[in-house]
Amino acid sequence: MSRFIPVVLLMTCLTLAANSLAAERPNIVLITVDDMNWDSIGAFGCPVDDITPNIDRLASEGVRFEHAHVTIAICQPTRAVWMTGRYPHNSGALGFDPIKRGVPTLVEALRDAGYYTGLLAKTGHVVPTRARAWNQRIAAKDLRNGREPERYHHYTKECLASAEEAGQPFFLMANAQDPHRPFYGSDQEEQSRKRDRKNKNDQYGGGFPDVRRVYKPDEITMPAFLPDIPDVRKEVAEYFTSVHRADEVVGAVLQALKESGKADNTLVMFLSDHGMPLPFAKTNCWRNSTRTPWIVRWPGQIESGRHDTSHMISGIDLCPTVLAAVGLPPLEGTDGKSFVDVLTGKTDPGRTSVFTHINTIASKRDYSMRSVQEPRFGYIYNAWSDGETTFRNESQSGRTFKAMTEAAKSDDAIAARVKHFVYRTKEEFYDYANDPDALRNLIDDPDHAADIARFRLLMREHMQRAKDPLLKRFNGDVEAQ
Repeated sequence: MSRFIPVVLLMTCLTLAANSLAAERPNIVLITVDDMNWDSIGAFGCPVDDITPNIDRLASEGVRFEHAHVTIAICQPTRAVWMTGRYPHNSGALGFDPIKRGVPTLVEALRDAGYYTGLLAKTGHVVPTRARAWNQRIAAKDLRNGREPERYHHYTKECLASAEEAGQPFFLMANAQDPHRPFYGSDQEEQSRKRDRKNKNDQYGGGFPDVRRVYKPDEITMPAFLPDIPDVRKEVAEYFTSVHRADEVVGAVLQALKESGKADNTLVMFLSDHGMPLPFAKTNCWRNSTRTPWIVRWPGQIESGRHDTSHMISGIDLCPTVLAAVGLPPLEGTDGKSFVDVLTGKTDPGRTSVFTHINTIASKRDYSMRSVQEPRFGYIYNAWSDGETTFRNESQSGRTFKAMTEAAKSDDAIAARVKHFVYRTKEEFYDYANDPDALRNLIDDPDHAADIARFRLLMREHMQRAKDPLLKRFNGDVEAQ
C-alpha cells in the first residue's frame, strides 16, 4: 500500500499537468465549404454583388493566400489528405476509400492531446472509420443537408458549450455542404427532395432550407472556362445562390464562436475542398480544380488583412500546420510541412510549387492524373488518356455539359472544348499567368520546351520522393512522348 500511494499521486500530477497544458493551447475551428471555386468569393476578386460578406470579413481579420491548393479535387480523398498530411497513395484513401489502419490522423492526435472534438456534416467523408475520435458528430441530415445556417449556429454553440463544461480546448470541423450539387432552385434539388423522403444515409436528408437571396442569370459573372450560353449561365446563377447560402453558414459558425467568448483564443481556418462542380474544375488537376480560397485568422498571432502572394501552400500541409500551431509534433509518416512560420509573417523560400493528384473517382473509375504548379506555369500528366477512354464525372450532370454538347454541334470552338474535356491528352502545359483558365495547351509549343522539360523533372522528383506507384508508368509515357 505504501508503494501504491506515490504512484497514484504521480499519475494524478501527470494528468493535472497534461490538462493544464491542453487548457493553454489555442482552440481550432476548421470551416470548409463544398465545391466552391476560389474566385467565387468577394475577397478573392468575385464581382458578384454581396456574394460572401461573412467570408470577406474573415479575410479582413486574418491572412488570405493567393496561391493555395488542395491536393486532390474530390471531396472525400481531399479530406483524407487534410486529416493525415499524406498523399493519397500513402494513406490508402485513393478515392472514396478508408484511410489505412495504423495511419495516424489529425483528429486522433488532437483528442489524445486533450481536445474536445466536434464534427458538423460530412460525417461519411471525414475519417469515417475513426468515428470514436469525435466527441460530437452531427450528421448532415440534422443540418438540413448540411445547408441551414441556423442549425449550424445551434450545434456550434452546443459543441463549444460541451467543451467548456469538460474544461477542454476544442477542435471543431464545420463543413457546409453548399455549393455542392444540387444547387438551390435546380431540377436536381427537386429530385433530391423526393429521394430524401426515403434516404437513410446520414450524409444527406432533412430537406433543403430556403435562401434569403436568389441570384438571377444577369447578375452573375461567368467563369471564362465555360461558354456563355443561356443554360450554362442559368446553372451558374443557381450555383452562386448556393454560394451565398454557404457564406451564411460560415457567418453562423463564426457568430456562435464569438458568443462563446472564445474567439480571441481560437485559430480559425477556412477553405473549400476544391473547385466548382462544373466542367474544367472539380475532379481534375487544372488550376481551377485545386485552387482554394484559404483564409486563416489567429488573434494575437497573425496580422489582420494580410494578403500572402509569395508562398504556395497545399492541403497536404493542413494537418502539420494545425499540430504545430497547438504545439504538437507532426504525425508519423506525414508528407506535408507546417506553414506556421508563414502565418506569423516569416518567409519560406521553399514554397514555390504544389503537387496535385487524381486517382479513382466516385464511380470507382481510374482517371489517374498528376500535376505540378508554380505561380506562373502548370504541368499535368493524364495517365488515363489514350485517345479512346472517355472522361465522365459528376460535373457533367445538370444543365451545363448538356448545353455544351448541344452547342458543339454548330460551334467549332465549343466542340473543341468538349472533345478536350472528354478525351484529354497525355500531357498538358499552361501559362496560368497569362491563361488562368487553361484555354491553350502549350505542350507542343517549342518556345516552352525548356520549361516543359523542367516541369517533367519536377514531377519525376516528386513522384520519387512520395513513392508514387504511378512513377514507372509516367517515365514510360514521357519517354514515348
